[in-house]
Amino acid sequence: MTEKKASPPTDHQLLLFSLFTEIGIIQQLSSNAVRPLLPKGMSMAQYGVLNHFARRGGTETPAQLASAFQVTKGAMTHTLQRLEAQHFVKIKPDPADARRKLVSVTSKGLTAHAKTGRALVPYFTEISTKLDVPALLAALPALQALRAYLDDARDIADS
Repeated sequence: MTEKKASPPTDHQLLLFSLFTEIGIIQQLSSNAVRPLLPKGMSMAQYGVLNHFARRGGTETPAQLASAFQVTKGAMTHTLQRLEAQHFVKIKPDPADARRKLVSVTSKGLTAHAKTGRALVPYFTEISTKLDVPALLAALPALQALRAYLDDARDIADS
């Protein structure tokens, strides 16, 4: 049996690789900028959960959150326990299935999220004076479409 050689990447594939590289670097740099502004003792993972609830609202199970964040259930349980200890989320039994838990954000969690958002205003103000914000915002629909595609592909892979 002969081994099939991989085709060389196309220009589009190389550009997509560059795009994903830039997104990864931006994520790292933005996390480093946000981290010092978080409430004392809060990790980026915990802030991510607060941000998730601030954007989406509602109640979710730890398993749903683990899937959304692409982490193990154990890692999410640890993150949620830390948030619950700070009273940023509430974890209660699911009335429909006592074996499951339901997680929701508390008003204290939403306040911590909003306070961090306000602390980021000077950072975003500086960015807006140095970069072409309309050009960055023009990229937003394409980035949202990419996120939606990756999210859907993840959901299909998980099922």
